[in-house]
Amino acid sequence: MMPMASRKSVLLLLLLLLELGLAVVPAICAVHRVCIVGSGIAGASTAFFLRNYSDSNLPLDIHIFEQRDVVGGRMAMVDLAGDKFEAGASILHPKNLYTVGFTDLLGLKRVTESDSSAFGFWDGEKFVFRTLQPGCSVFSKKITDLLNTLAVVWRYGLSLFQMRSHVQRLLERFTQLYAANRKAYSTVEDLLRSVELYDATQHTLADELIAEGLSAQIINELVTVITRINYGQNATLSGLAGSVALCGSGADLWAVAGGNWRMADGLIKYANASLYLNEKVVSISSAKNLYNLSLASGEVENCDAVVIATPLDEEKISFDPPIHLPDRHMQHTFVTFVRGLANASYFNLESISSMPDLIGTLETSAVPFTSISVLKSYNDSDKAYKVFSRNAVSDDLLDLLFRRDSTIRLDWAAYPHFKAPEHFASFILDGQHLYYINAFENAASTIETSALAAENVVRLLLERLSHGSLKTKVSIPVVSSDRKLYKDL
Repeated sequence: MMPMASRKSVLLLLLLLLELGLAVVPAICAVHRVCIVGSGIAGASTAFFLRNYSDSNLPLDIHIFEQRDVVGGRMAMVDLAGDKFEAGASILHPKNLYTVGFTDLLGLKRVTESDSSAFGFWDGEKFVFRTLQPGCSVFSKKITDLLNTLAVVWRYGLSLFQMRSHVQRLLERFTQLYAANRKAYSTVEDLLRSVELYDATQHTLADELIAEGLSAQIINELVTVITRINYGQNATLSGLAGSVALCGSGADLWAVAGGNWRMADGLIKYANASLYLNEKVVSISSAKNLYNLSLASGEVENCDAVVIATPLDEEKISFDPPIHLPDRHMQHTFVTFVRGLANASYFNLESISSMPDLIGTLETSAVPFTSISVLKSYNDSDKAYKVFSRNAVSDDLLDLLFRRDSTIRLDWAAYPHFKAPEHFASFILDGQHLYYINAFENAASTIETSALAAENVVRLLLERLSHGSLKTKVSIPVVSSDRKLYKDL
């Protein structure tokens, strides 16, 4: 045992060395508490990338606060007479590398949509264009597909191929965002400029397509039908969002079996994040490098960094000190689910067998809905339908459109109202560690772009939280059999 005098001498020597900066003391890495507001795909992706990109030199304690009683945000399901259907974000593209990676990693099954269904464009009085119904046999379906393709090409001519070229150029630029050496950007503008997509947010889709030589007919019909279905707006929406909508009309679109919300659920579990349901954040304040999240329940949570993963446009969260956001409002989509049978006579058709599975509409005041689609056909007199509209559909109108057995109505603040030129909030709201993923959303609003924006924000957060010592590269999720959370349904 060391004598007391000797121990005092050693202590004095250590203090002297510390003062001179010569003593080496083992480093103790403090655990950083990161709080995420929202459990949709943006919040769940944030948790995943935080866990995936951090290391032992920057340990994290991840907490997610969700005001509803389920995860998934706008990836929600409804139960219509015993069957579950997607009520919100419902389709994904085969080139959505993050979401494809998520489903592979989590062992989720992807189901593709049929692209052989008949469709028609309704102007309020008549179908201006309608494809043939597919036959029952494989041969007749192939013949019908060929005839329908020829009909579309005949109607729109060269403009159809110009539209496809436009979409292909967008996809080529978009895939550059997955490049491993892409830096983390603090503004949406710089992120988009890095892949030459920013200019598309400053002009309308119609202007961009006219400049590329597309005809007024294809813009007013096919393009408008697509943008109305996907974003509830016509071709005057901002160009990038409109182009993304056109991507959502191609082949091989898919969804997650059992619901797209399962991606969010799986990513949160994968990240081993603490999840708090039915916990609404009402205010966020900061002082002395610490954030206080006040909850509606009266609890206060302390965090080293906060990531807002839900649109603030309609959220009543107060900030101290105040933050500045550019003016933006959400485009509400009214979704009505109907179990029953459509009224063919409303569309001047003799029988339900001649009615298209998807009815898109032109931009005219004579049409009180955006689209009607068949979700499931049980038999010739019993089907499930989804109706999109900009306003709530009255019972009187529904009774004209359908013989109804069951009805469910939803009002979604589905996505921003896109308007060129777009103005963006920063990914960093206060110059410190308050981050906003949904700043990206008025560029384009999809499941994949939410995940992409989350990935960018996470790398930005980690680099700044580690004072530049933790540098990360873009990483696409890969399958790890020992970490799969689900088996295919």
